[in-house]
Amino acid sequence: MQATSSVVFLGLLLFAGGAAAEGNMASGGGVRRIELGPDDSGALVEVAVSPGLSTMLLFDSELAQDGVELDEKGIFSIVDVGRMTMRLVPSAKVIPGEKFRVSVRFRDGAAPPGASFSLTVHPARADTVVEVYRNTRTVESYRQEASEARAETQRCQEESARLVSENGVPGGLVGLLAMGGIDVTGVAGKIVTKTISSDSKSALQPFKVQSYRSTGRVALEVFLTGLRGNQPWTAKGAALRGLPATELKVLRLWQESPIASGGEGRVVIEAEASAESARGPFSLKLWEADGPRTVTISNVTFP
Repeated sequence: MQATSSVVFLGLLLFAGGAAAEGNMASGGGVRRIELGPDDSGALVEVAVSPGLSTMLLFDSELAQDGVELDEKGIFSIVDVGRMTMRLVPSAKVIPGEKFRVSVRFRDGAAPPGASFSLTVHPARADTVVEVYRNTRTVESYRQEASEARAETQRCQEESARLVSENGVPGGLVGLLAMGGIDVTGVAGKIVTKTISSDSKSALQPFKVQSYRSTGRVALEVFLTGLRGNQPWTAKGAALRGLPATELKVLRLWQESPIASGGEGRVVIEAEASAESARGPFSLKLWEADGPRTVTISNVTFP
């Protein structure tokens, strides 16, 4: 009876309208564009980096190989400077919230002669590709940017329509059926506590983990305890990454209540996934809003 109630609860949560705690859950995976004016060489441009994730800086001008300066170069596992590129991969030594400065100088000496970036460490997200434009951009470049802007507008409109649609349907099982969230097979669930592995450096440790799958959605119900530190912990964001280099789109993050020292709590994560893309294993990473404490759970699978 208890297992049935849990499945029904997760089914309702998969397509419920609101959430008690939703954060910035999308991982930085698109192309970011930066334009440098003639007087911008001294301005710091903030770029998000994360341990183990690659950040590629692409320049439209050749770099002077002896003009690259990077703070604390030893804490990056990869620093690869090419003719017009720079690839950076922070090691596990970096701490979320830390900032490192990297400066480059351009070979031709034209204005601006160089560029400086503030690399800000995020526990789970990074700017994957950053295109740095220094010269007059071509008409084709503007066309590409306009096309990307239209695509982003379309995505936002579709997301808005989805939210309006979800809020406009009935609640309970009727709402799930109306949304196409379940079919005759219902919501499948399984206990994965014995097969997952947890990072010993995590702020909390899982003592029970259950995974669920419905039509087009998956969810994780994670029970955590053993908080490190005295300040209560609340999940702000989540990332679900698989292999090779796949990531599920996290739709909702719900936490029952802040987890205090000596206590325990529950976090539920909902993501968009087809039957094909839900094939694991996956790694789950949770992070708090204003602090370096994270939770990492590996070898997560779905029914």
